[in-house]
Amino acid sequence: MSVGVQRLRDEADRIRQGAIDKGEDPAAVDQARSLDERRRTLVAEGDALKAERNAGSKRIGEAIRGGADPNGPEVAELKVAAIAAGERIAAIDAELATVEAELAAAMLRIPNPADPDVPIGGEEANLTVRTWGEPLPRGARRPHWEIAEELGMIDLARGAKISGSGFPVYVGDGSALQRALISWFLDVHTREHGMTEVWPPAVVNTASATGTGQIPDKEDQMYVVTRDDLYLVPTAEVPVTNLHRDEILDAASLPIRYAAYSPCFRREAGAAGRDTRGILRVHQFDKVEMVSFTAPDESTQELEWLTGRAEVLLQRLGLAYRVLLMSTREMGFVQARKYDLEVWAPGVERWLEVSSVSNFRDYQARRMAIRHRAEAGARPELVHTLNGSGLALPRTLAALIETHQQPDGSILVPEPLRPYLGGRDRIGPA
Repeated sequence: MSVGVQRLRDEADRIRQGAIDKGEDPAAVDQARSLDERRRTLVAEGDALKAERNAGSKRIGEAIRGGADPNGPEVAELKVAAIAAGERIAAIDAELATVEAELAAAMLRIPNPADPDVPIGGEEANLTVRTWGEPLPRGARRPHWEIAEELGMIDLARGAKISGSGFPVYVGDGSALQRALISWFLDVHTREHGMTEVWPPAVVNTASATGTGQIPDKEDQMYVVTRDDLYLVPTAEVPVTNLHRDEILDAASLPIRYAAYSPCFRREAGAAGRDTRGILRVHQFDKVEMVSFTAPDESTQELEWLTGRAEVLLQRLGLAYRVLLMSTREMGFVQARKYDLEVWAPGVERWLEVSSVSNFRDYQARRMAIRHRAEAGARPELVHTLNGSGLALPRTLAALIETHQQPDGSILVPEPLRPYLGGRDRIGPA
């Protein structure tokens, strides 16, 4: 369960409104409330019958000890009542198991309510928190696919031949630049930001996908390995957050911060007919993910810290960007608060999302039973989980190609990447 049954009882109206604000059907909230009431009724009835049965058994024993005939009518009547109570208890237990299963399923369909100060609405309600850099004027650069094709960096046609559209092949300098970005991202996060590097599996089981909220919300967007009941990861968030599923963490170790590279697979690559050229919307892409586990009273500042770590990378790459506080309908099913980092791509003349940094509060932790003890001997409490792209490719690569292309058709390599490319400062025609 995600929002928690007790919270559903205490804040039913807010949770219902939270679903509406996110554009989700609040019927799951109403269903869960009804099932919870039925569950409590069954538990109370079952407990009363069990007490009655126990009392009846005690009366049978007392009657026999008092001299009553074990096969006589007095004892027989008591036994009939005990059998009837047992049958009713069995029926209640069976119904209770069904109700509890339905309640658990309904709870999984209730979205995480947004923080109270998150703007309500769609794309028009997103708030620009800050900007960095000066966006190049429209028309100042060519689109990335033209440059990449001329320099032999990306082969979209052969990718489509091998796997289908949305599966680009990076070749030569394109592959090297992709690898340089991934290595540099990981090095900055681990060496400067103190994160622990993780290289997670590229497939996860149903429990893992349910724990982070991909199931049931985004199940139709995931690639399924049917034979083995596994899912290709849509993001490293899924396996890395599940590292501590069903664990009680040492409070002294918080925050726990990870950085992980993974290939990412998503069936839904965007609206049909939109961004079909280039590498802006693809089914397979690479990403370095940041994941954090914190004490509840530290997650608000942790979100700001994680967002800043992603911004450091964009600044050093010399890419103009903006930070948006996402509105309720733009933030997703499981997030309580989310920032999007968008870079300006002058070739396609658009802002491109390259990072989403989110605070889930205790929503995911409740699903995965990730807890901590504030002090020795204290009752375990849920942690808060956060994650953010640090950064996502290939849009970062597209913006880099478009921003740093030179009049002669070459690409100026940002200084931090040069050691990863053998010291080269440009990528140009052979």
